[in-house]
Amino acid sequence: MNPRKGWSSRFATWVSIKVGSTPAFMLALLVIVAWACTGPIFHFSDTWQLIINTGTTIVTFLMVFLIQHAQNRESLAVQLKLNEIVAAIDGASNRLVSVEDLDDDELEVLHKHYRELAKMAGREREIVESHSVDEAKERHARKAGKRKK
Repeated sequence: MNPRKGWSSRFATWVSIKVGSTPAFMLALLVIVAWACTGPIFHFSDTWQLIINTGTTIVTFLMVFLIQHAQNRESLAVQLKLNEIVAAIDGASNRLVSVEDLDDDELEVLHKHYRELAKMAGREREIVESHSVDEAKERHARKAGKRKK
């Protein structure tokens, strides 16, 4: 684990790894089997049922936040890696760097644009032919200029 991360991030990562392991699953299964086996001893009482309900509710409640924390960190790391790839590739549109920060309307505009690019690519004879956002805009501007003349 990275010592530069804060204690909460280190703890969340450690718990996520441990809880997602086979031994953790086996332990959870063992707890359920032990609880079920004690049912006849406690005459399947309300208290007996309340113990498992309370325990699983508390664990579930805490795990939701822990898993979300780990998911947010992993999602951000993936976004940063993708940003680096987009920034490094010649011809790639740098407008896609940090695209996850756009609002829904801006994302819909981009989605429509890429849908159009997919249609353009589908009309090409060569499967290796590709288009970028900038190429498509330049081509559109040239065509629009010819129509005006």
